[in-house]
Amino acid sequence: MTGTITIPIWLTILVAALAALALLDRLLLPSVRWYVRRRMSKVVEELNVRLRLKIQPFKLTKRRVLIDRLVYDPEVLQAVDEQAREVGKPREVIMAKVTRYAREIVPAFNAYFYFRMGCWLARKTAQLLYRVRIGYTDDAGLSNVTEDSGVVFLINHRSNMDYILVSYLAASRTALSYAAGEWARIWPLQTLIKAMGAYFVRRDSRDPIYRRVLERYVHMATEAGVVQAVFPEGGLSRDGLLRHPKLGLLGYMVKSFDPAGARDLVFIPVGINYDRVLEDRTLILTMQPQVEPKSGWSAFVTTLKFIIHNAGLMLRRRWHRLGYACVNFGTPVSMKEYMARRGLDFRRLSRDELFAEVEALGHGLMEEVGNVIPVTPVSLVATVFLRRNNERLSELELKAEAHRLMRELETAGAHIYIPRASQDYAITVGLRMLTLRHLVDETDGLFMARSEEIQLLRYYANSIAHILHTDPAEAA
Repeated sequence: MTGTITIPIWLTILVAALAALALLDRLLLPSVRWYVRRRMSKVVEELNVRLRLKIQPFKLTKRRVLIDRLVYDPEVLQAVDEQAREVGKPREVIMAKVTRYAREIVPAFNAYFYFRMGCWLARKTAQLLYRVRIGYTDDAGLSNVTEDSGVVFLINHRSNMDYILVSYLAASRTALSYAAGEWARIWPLQTLIKAMGAYFVRRDSRDPIYRRVLERYVHMATEAGVVQAVFPEGGLSRDGLLRHPKLGLLGYMVKSFDPAGARDLVFIPVGINYDRVLEDRTLILTMQPQVEPKSGWSAFVTTLKFIIHNAGLMLRRRWHRLGYACVNFGTPVSMKEYMARRGLDFRRLSRDELFAEVEALGHGLMEEVGNVIPVTPVSLVATVFLRRNNERLSELELKAEAHRLMRELETAGAHIYIPRASQDYAITVGLRMLTLRHLVDETDGLFMARSEEIQLLRYYANSIAHILHTDPAEAA
């Protein structure tokens, strides 16, 4: 018995697609996964021979495993039970929220992407925009940090370029896991940042469940010796001044630290400064309540105009890089030594005592960060113009005042970046940058700060104001 069966074309396409997916899932994808894992394992083995601070197994653990560990952490489960009783919601509802938070926080670190692509891109971007320099490093102190220590780089936050700059400069020593703010939770940036090992932080979240999930992740990463990078100010400096530290992440790191344990916890202060911050005008505008914030589209158009303008300058061979970007690495602070010196054990303190000690530690570490912020040519010259406000200065007068300021900064223990080992050249470079940006006008060989740009000049002078312990606008 024979007959003809007619099958709709859409059904034929659907069956063929399902068959292709099955073939892909059963035969091709396992081979691809095996190949990728093999390549990544080989990269990690090569890197751990070269890197000063090794890539810890925690960072190589499958993301799904870390999410499950975080979701079913005993302290997280205890917080879930407490909130379920307090608000009268089913436990499953709160657990779903915990799972969502865990997926948001836990990174998807890919060593191959980080070192083969991410660091290459960071290096090219940083070198395209700036003359990147390491000004000062405490080599003796850094060499004393043992390989199995949990290391946290504490960095002042002046620009979103900070992430790129420090990743590039630290790539020869380690892979950094950043605490990134909510600004980075946009596609496709979110995927790229997670692949670089960053974890996201909702800085203003009041949800106790979120804070507990974040606390437990930070504890897990710190305990496992993951090398982290944190901006203790909690956000970009709007006025250029060094801000007071936010204590949340710092408290999460130290509250469970065992001073008698096998692994030390070491904080390394990192100071960054730029001759030009890409976001400077935008940051200043956010401080003016009468100015409405720009929409996302407006910000995109402004950025596009900036790129097109500078691309045009490149084509006409009239483009200068945005000056110097300088990074200093200070003296590491060992928590074992700190706690022994103060007779402390954070685990045994009451809530109020813990807060007071974390606050003291945070301000002490922030002071160490401030001590290693480099003095760049623009910050130096901007301070001179603010001190001699409304005065016209010849280049000779400007250099004389700048040399006096350098001596004052050196007496205060500042790290001044002197390009080409020439103080005169440093002053010339700073003046040229301010003149090119029309922050300073030149008339008949005399230089004067533009009155409408005083706020921007103050922004750059403020980056070193904490070293002088004075408001640069009021200094004699």
